[in-house]
Amino acid sequence: MSGIALSAGKKAALATLGMFSGVGGAVAYQLDQEVKADLTLHAPSLPWSHNGVFNSLDHASVRRGYQVYKQVCAACHSMRFLAFRNLVGVSHTEAEAKELAEEVMVQDGPNEAGDMFDRPGKLSDYFPKPFANDAAAAAANNGAIPPDLSYITLARHGGEDYIYHLLNGYCDPPAGIELREGQHFNPYYPGGAIGMGPPIYNEIVEYDDGTPATQSQVAKDVCTFLTWAASPEHDIRKRFAVKCMIIYSCLAAGAYYLKRHKWSLIKSRKIYYTPKSV
Repeated sequence: MSGIALSAGKKAALATLGMFSGVGGAVAYQLDQEVKADLTLHAPSLPWSHNGVFNSLDHASVRRGYQVYKQVCAACHSMRFLAFRNLVGVSHTEAEAKELAEEVMVQDGPNEAGDMFDRPGKLSDYFPKPFANDAAAAAANNGAIPPDLSYITLARHGGEDYIYHLLNGYCDPPAGIELREGQHFNPYYPGGAIGMGPPIYNEIVEYDDGTPATQSQVAKDVCTFLTWAASPEHDIRKRFAVKCMIIYSCLAAGAYYLKRHKWSLIKSRKIYYTPKSV
């Protein structure tokens, strides 16, 4: 009996030790996370007008955002997966998109003589790239290659919230942080040191529709444009979702009625068992 009691006592002691070790480890980890220094801020969520289940993109903002990209961002960042035809019916009319495309000279060919030639752009042409290749881009930007912006809101954690706060988050580095030449401090960028300088400021562009071009408005518009560029099916997807919800609701009502109709006799009947008399 004493051996059995000792074995049970050991088991209880080990169980208690394991429980306290687990709780102590969890508490130590939580305390470490609370005091851990992190220079990277996580972008808080913003109340975008297109966030709702039934809300579409602000197409006037998309148009202004394209203007910001064309006049500011396109000097360094490409959007090689977006063509001028994608603007038609979204932010510009077909005539306006053709006019924008014709402002760009595109290399084409060869011609009958076998030579390459430049021609005005067409709707089927993609947005021009600011640099011929990555090496040229790095040479012009202190070794940093500006990322393509076609899918940037999907490629970054936080989406358009991250882009917005990154554009507005430049500040002086805190004490003890040293930046190399050509770098800037932005707490929303991983590591804090970013090669891109503050790209926007008040009145950096003059909107065609007269909207005041404050820094926050410019950031909001270009983020909306980049959201559309990454998900051009955004409005169509939500419109189809509404139609599917209506159809599924009708189907669910019909299925419920059919289930009640077909199973009513089976679920309401009683089965009696009468044993045979011996």
